[in-house]
Amino acid sequence: MVENRLNMLDFKKKKILITGSSGFLGRHVVNNLLEKRKVPKENLFLPTMKELDLRKWDDCQKAVVGQDIVIHLAAKVGGIGFNQEKPGELFYDNLIMGTQLMEAARQANVKKFVAIGTVCAYPKHAPVPFREEDLWNGYPEETNAPYGLAKKMLLVQSQAYRQQYGFNSIFLLPLNLYGPGDNFNPESSHVIAALIRKVYEAKKGDKKYIEVWGTGNVTRGFLYVKDAAEGILLAAENYDKSEPVNLGSDLEISIKDLAELICKSMDFKGEIKWNTTKPDGQPRRSINISRAKKEFNFEAKKNFEDGLKKTIQWYKKSNK
Repeated sequence: MVENRLNMLDFKKKKILITGSSGFLGRHVVNNLLEKRKVPKENLFLPTMKELDLRKWDDCQKAVVGQDIVIHLAAKVGGIGFNQEKPGELFYDNLIMGTQLMEAARQANVKKFVAIGTVCAYPKHAPVPFREEDLWNGYPEETNAPYGLAKKMLLVQSQAYRQQYGFNSIFLLPLNLYGPGDNFNPESSHVIAALIRKVYEAKKGDKKYIEVWGTGNVTRGFLYVKDAAEGILLAAENYDKSEPVNLGSDLEISIKDLAELICKSMDFKGEIKWNTTKPDGQPRRSINISRAKKEFNFEAKKNFEDGLKKTIQWYKKSNK
């Protein structure tokens, strides 16, 4: 039986390591801890990759010294093109970071480890909405399988360590994230950020169309980044079981409808040309969110269109 159950009162008194703290999600998790949960800044350990490279065992050992909680957000991620270009790096870097960090945390007697997986871990043809029980019923969509499987191994490790060592590790599966501060690099961005940038540049260059990969028929669900941060911290505080938990919303929107919505929101009247020689990725992606509600009372709050507008506004402002 795992002890040391945490609650919100205890949270302020814990030493917390957050890997990937300077990343898109990490910044929002840190802000939530400092501003909403009033955790003293000196209780947070926020190493950058330059300071500690988690692909190196010695650095993983250094990272966990004296920590009570580890929230492992650090990851190498990208969209379909990035996944196709660097499958080996995505597999190795994500696998080795997670595996070594969890082992170092176990050896250092860390009280709780929060492992962040990915919706890409689900089978390509899992029944929609994806339920946690279906996680192992098939192989992931091929373009992102190396990344998805590397992250999925954290669940295997988490459950094995709980069984053998009584190590308190949990595993969360967030939907595709979006929001202010997203990665808009065309080499590695995900679909919402990529579309916003394409439309922005098309308007700026007075172009008559944008080109988008695939057919536009596939569907995706999305989770606003501030909601994701809140869900992760609620789980860190209140969830102590071995079963994985989806984090997301009940949204499911086609890429075609998403592209049209972004064009409308940005007042772009040009054409959307679909490059069907490029892959679509997973046919449908939507998740069942009942376990997170039941186990730690998490529900996404942000309305999608409102979140999209805030993301667009942030991008425009940062590119003036």
